[in-house]
Amino acid sequence: MTTGITQYKLENGLMVSLKEIHTAPIVSHWVSFRVGSRDELPGKTGLSHWVEHMQFKGTPQFPNTLLDKTISRHGGIWNAFTYLDWTAYFETLPADKLELAIQIESDRMVNCLYSPKEVESERSVIISEREGHENEPLFRLDEAIQHAAFDSHPYRYGTIGEKKDLRRISREDLYNHYQTYYAPGNAVLAIAGDFNTDIVIPKIKEIYGAIKTGCPAIHNSQHEPPPGSERRLEVRGPGETTYLQLAYRSPQAAHDDFFAFSVLNSLLTGPSGLSFFGGGGISNKTSRLYRSLVEKDWAISVGGGLQATIDPFFYEIMITVRPDQKPGMILDVVDNEICRLQDSLVPTEEIDRAIKQARALFAYSTENITNQAFWLGYAEMFASYDWFVHYVDHLSKITPADIQRIAQEYLRPSRRVVGTYLPGKRKRIITHAAT
Repeated sequence: MTTGITQYKLENGLMVSLKEIHTAPIVSHWVSFRVGSRDELPGKTGLSHWVEHMQFKGTPQFPNTLLDKTISRHGGIWNAFTYLDWTAYFETLPADKLELAIQIESDRMVNCLYSPKEVESERSVIISEREGHENEPLFRLDEAIQHAAFDSHPYRYGTIGEKKDLRRISREDLYNHYQTYYAPGNAVLAIAGDFNTDIVIPKIKEIYGAIKTGCPAIHNSQHEPPPGSERRLEVRGPGETTYLQLAYRSPQAAHDDFFAFSVLNSLLTGPSGLSFFGGGGISNKTSRLYRSLVEKDWAISVGGGLQATIDPFFYEIMITVRPDQKPGMILDVVDNEICRLQDSLVPTEEIDRAIKQARALFAYSTENITNQAFWLGYAEMFASYDWFVHYVDHLSKITPADIQRIAQEYLRPSRRVVGTYLPGKRKRIITHAAT
């Protein structure tokens, strides 16, 4: 039990988290599954994202032509997300329609049809989606860096999958993935909003509790050490803008260093949100790299980001290069700022400001009922809800010495990939290890 919420587990293994919020007659219902691109093998990349698409194709009880109309008729919204470690589905509806969401998601957990016709139709949709992304410079650069940042860990692949895999994945591959990972023991049900816990629990037990346990999902233990030397790559493709991206191997969310790294990110590039669903924005104009790059006309923009993941992923710095500047010169400016963090303690008042900005952005990501329900399930995907509850407390304890240690340990050239996107007619990727 965590303060303010009710948590328990059904006999079939489904974890349930409930949070009453009586500020508006609304409920948000989420089911998060512990499956994402991390659970895919070479040759089968993109399975989790494709399965997410197929979950909207209907069941015998809720045909695909009925699902969307049913949600819309009652004034609700629904959607789904697939990422590295998880896949989540949600409905936000008027409070008196909560049982509809329970019926839909419990049904989709076991009864989706995966008709061959729908599989082929969705193959075309997903390949078209990928081809559309391939025209975007930042997608091309992100994908190249993600692939270069890992040698064997499945984090090296994006959630949408490799095009060659999307062309050959079969209906059986998709359905087996669905049956393997879409089981109560591999899921978290999270509900937040205007409901009565004592009334909802029996309904959850009646409907979700009737689902068979199934075989336990197997998640391979994954570990890959940081790269031993700096890796650099160039990507050429469409567009008129040059980008510089740095990716440093970073700690997993459950690691104590993650919190100090979050403050370092706020200080160096400006605060970035951890939520994948909504949340406000805060200016990064007080960050060190904004002042040294944008204000001094080296770059058009700069930003950074740190993802909450099960295994170590990477901390990203993204820079939009001014047309009259060279990426190599900008990299020197970035390295000088990182050296400042490594060589001397940051003034306490600067850290206090960075913490306040990170805390404020975190608060924005929890400001409505849908976000509250999202966090109930999301935090369980990589840690626990206690991680969410105590996140701000952890930030407040970060010291100048913590920031210096994180910069010294994680922001070393040997732990990074440096990628440059250069506009040009030739579509190529050049990769090499820096000497």
